Amino acid sequence: MVIVNPTKSRKKTTRYKSTFTAIIVVATVIFVAWLIALSLIGQSIDKDGSKKTSLRGEIQSVLIKQPKGTMNKISAKSMLQSKLPYIMYGTAWKKDATATLVSKAVESGFRYIDTACQPKHYNEAGVGEGWKQATSKLGLDRSDLFLQTKFTSLDGQDPNKIPYEELETLEEQVKQSLAKSLENLQTEYIDSLVMHSPMKSYEETLRVWRVFESFVEEGKVRQLGLANCYDQRTFLRIYEDSIIKPKVLQNRFYSQSDFDTELRSLCDDYEITYQSFWTLTANREAINSPKWKAIAQSKHLTAQTLMYAYMMSLGHTPLSGTTDATHMEEDVAIMTRFQSGEEVLSEDDIETLSSLLGVKEE
Repeated sequence: MVIVNPTKSRKKTTRYKSTFTAIIVVATVIFVAWLIALSLIGQSIDKDGSKKTSLRGEIQSVLIKQPKGTMNKISAKSMLQSKLPYIMYGTAWKKDATATLVSKAVESGFRYIDTACQPKHYNEAGVGEGWKQATSKLGLDRSDLFLQTKFTSLDGQDPNKIPYEELETLEEQVKQSLAKSLENLQTEYIDSLVMHSPMKSYEETLRVWRVFESFVEEGKVRQLGLANCYDQRTFLRIYEDSIIKPKVLQNRFYSQSDFDTELRSLCDDYEITYQSFWTLTANREAINSPKWKAIAQSKHLTAQTLMYAYMMSLGHTPLSGTTDATHMEEDVAIMTRFQSGEEVLSEDDIETLSSLLGVKEE
């Protein structure tokens, strides 16, 4: 027969209760802290949707950031072959900071870079310095990047900084512009050459295009495109009259052009990449709406990256010209999710976002 000491038993029971109570208290504190953190994420987006606290970035990085170095293993070529959506880094208006920002963008994971031989708004030589710095640091090759530049007519140039001879023929101006781009970008070829806008007359537009086509035949350029063309008839006419067809249309994505609904449909039909710029700036009202932000939070995105996710879900290529390192990482994070094959937005999500923007899809 075992005799139990009642006093000893009570002490043991009390100790167990105390331990259990402590566990409950700790668990409660952790749970409350997590709820507060989630609340701060929702409150950390200010009126223009930008980051206000580092806490949002820290928690979001846990939610969406891919393993370090994921995008560094991906090349522009493999992204093209996958036919999955991506974001292009835009370099307009970055002036002397261009080289540093392009280098940061490539190091963050961007592989597609857009520029122009237009000193008025672009530092094309800075783009060349930037990609060279980044690829040297990361151990990447030129073929791992996609460089896109543009020929800009005299009308779009600063009279004091024209990158070709003003009095030369139009054809010679185009040739000199490409030669300058190759020099500035420190490359032997251009992945995509875009006409910055149609010329004053269709005859001149076609003359420029014929020189563009000769560049492809010579191996100096891989593909051709057109920008700032909002008239469907003009774009169709260029497409029909060209020998080497345009593969890119780069336009503002905004309500004044009815969001290029017909042109984007045409691009889909002809397998032309639709690139959007001014994507955030022109749509601030929708992006800053409570409903938009709520959807973004539910997808572990910022209001801005939700806009990029929307464009990529439609099969388009948005340009991001951010100068903020954190925003670069956020852009690359959503791009990585698409590149991994994730279906970020459902058809219902796309329909809701289209409604908020005022986009009427055909």
